[in-house]
Amino acid sequence: MNTAAKRNRDTTQPVAYDLGLLFPVLLLVGMGIIMVYSASSALALQRFGSDYYFLKRQAMFSLAGIVVLVGFSYIPFRLYRLLTYPVLLLGIGMLVAVIFSGWGVSAGGSTRWLQFGPLRFQPAELARMALVIYLAYSMSKKDELLRDFYVGFLPHLIVLGVLLLLLMAQPDFGSVVIFAALTWIMLFVGGCRLSHLLGVILLFLPLIWLLMNQAEYRVKRLMSFLHPWEHSSDAGYQIVHSFMAFGTGGITGAGIGKGYQKLFYLPEPHTDFIFSVIGEELGLIGVMIVIILYGIMLMRGIRIARHAQDPFGAFLAMGITVAIGLQVCINMGVTLGLLPTKGLALPFLSYGGTSLLINMAAVGIMMNIGARDARY
Repeated sequence: MNTAAKRNRDTTQPVAYDLGLLFPVLLLVGMGIIMVYSASSALALQRFGSDYYFLKRQAMFSLAGIVVLVGFSYIPFRLYRLLTYPVLLLGIGMLVAVIFSGWGVSAGGSTRWLQFGPLRFQPAELARMALVIYLAYSMSKKDELLRDFYVGFLPHLIVLGVLLLLLMAQPDFGSVVIFAALTWIMLFVGGCRLSHLLGVILLFLPLIWLLMNQAEYRVKRLMSFLHPWEHSSDAGYQIVHSFMAFGTGGITGAGIGKGYQKLFYLPEPHTDFIFSVIGEELGLIGVMIVIILYGIMLMRGIRIARHAQDPFGAFLAMGITVAIGLQVCINMGVTLGLLPTKGLALPFLSYGGTSLLINMAAVGIMMNIGARDARY
């Protein structure tokens, strides 16, 4: 078969849905709808006069997310090569708009959202996807030159630095950690020199220490991570009540809707700490089911990346898998007291439209890579 015929076949054949990837995602989304309602009903009744407020919105986000997943699964992933810089500039522009335009919305001491009429969007989610596409494109194009500092390392570091500065201005240090770790892992897998990667860590350690000591709340957050029970009334309040939720759940859990910590003890239980609610209401069994579903999904993403014949597709699938995996690990680590508290959603489970739609689009992209390029 000649090249033109093969290309035509790849762009016209129906997408074969990867059930090993699709089923875990849909099960997590379905579980998310149920747990968002359970975690938020009391809060929604107090704030909005209806215990179904967050449930209805999450159900709409989920339906829209499924449409987005299906739509993106039919878009040839090679198209994103052409869109690399427009998408990257859009992500940077929206981060700038959060800080300097009148559309930025503040909540909890941070300005992380853009408000357009009734719609609210978190640009960091789009910027993370833009970073993945940029890294995949740049790394696939440079190949062996990735080992060269000025060609294969410094340009990626500059782009990352611009994004991190904009994120720190919000401030959104959870996304800072995600973006930095994502870039480091992708460059490591891509073949950058280990000396360059370790050197940048040593270079940034003094900056991290300086940032930690410039804000008293960051020092308190670190101390509450090290000694949570000693700070249970202030900086350690969230993690202590998260511990209580997991401890109460035991093996089988208290039952859906019967959790106690969500009743105005655990702050925002339907977003950053929904995993704690799952631990209390579904117990160790529910927690393990969630972990297994994420594990299946991430392993499938790694398999797609390993078997992709196109280097851009391989790096893109790997970047998406790493980005989702980092969010999962950091969110779970925070709720279990293994990491300092950061405001990060749990993919596919936490309440929120931006995170869900972007992650569903990312899964659709991975499905397209697997169906059109991997051939396994």
